[in-house]
Amino acid sequence: MSLIENLQWRHAVKAYDPSKKVTEENLNTILEAARLAPTSSGLQPFRIIVVENQELKEKMMAGALNPEVMRDSSHVLVFAAWDSYSNEKIDKVYDYHTDVRDLPRGRFNSYTDKLKEIYGAQTPEEHFAHTARQTYIALGLAMAQAAELKIDSTPAEGFSNEVVDEILGLKELGLKSVSLLYLGYRDEKNDWLSTMKKVRIPMEEFIIKK
Repeated sequence: MSLIENLQWRHAVKAYDPSKKVTEENLNTILEAARLAPTSSGLQPFRIIVVENQELKEKMMAGALNPEVMRDSSHVLVFAAWDSYSNEKIDKVYDYHTDVRDLPRGRFNSYTDKLKEIYGAQTPEEHFAHTARQTYIALGLAMAQAAELKIDSTPAEGFSNEVVDEILGLKELGLKSVSLLYLGYRDEKNDWLSTMKKVRIPMEEFIIKK
């Protein structure tokens, strides 16, 4: 199937079959699609926490607007962004880039110095607003890859970031949760959205040509 057909097939599943689990191979394929997502300056300023443990999922339910979906999904992917930029983080990423490319460290100093100047003039709140936006590209690619594998998904911002961050110890990692992605297989009987037509604004209204 084409990408368009896969996207027409997928929807935000409202009920999962807890007896059906995503295989490790398929999960890793979805995570690789997210890892390969483009990010500003190639910094990849976020991480994905994979939650499969049922006890952890049930603890996280306390802050979820759709707790049953969280509970019954096969996996919960937590997209968590850096809480701030720092010179050390930028240097670490670019040292890795040069090492992988067999280039001398410092090869991109003129560029990274500019990044440090830009971010050095900003607040941690501005940093997080920027790092959080980077996660959405990876989230979209993860959903597209899941659809290609015929694995259902539900993106979610309807949860308590404080609860999730506390349970997963994200503050200690310098991260803050941004969004969740539930993965699994739909419960055909209880997923009320699965029998409905997919609705999107018509192309002629959605696209504005100049």
